[in-house]
Amino acid sequence: MNRRKKINSTLKAKAKKANAKKAGSNKPAYIAKADRIKLDEAAVTEVAVTEVAAVKPDSAVLQSDLVTATTTS
Repeated sequence: MNRRKKINSTLKAKAKKANAKKAGSNKPAYIAKADRIKLDEAAVTEVAVTEVAAVKPDSAVLQSDLVTATTTS
């Protein structure tokens, strides 16, 4: 290989590596199995809390109606 060709190939390789590094990746970041389990448990508890919160106000209203009905009778 002559000197000019070698220099050009070296510069092209460095430019190619720099462009690849700058471009980034479309692949999502890896999440460890333990972290995925924690996220799933948090999501399940969040859904459960939301369901309980949706049920509690209705039961609280019913209890307050019972208390008012008992006191007025």
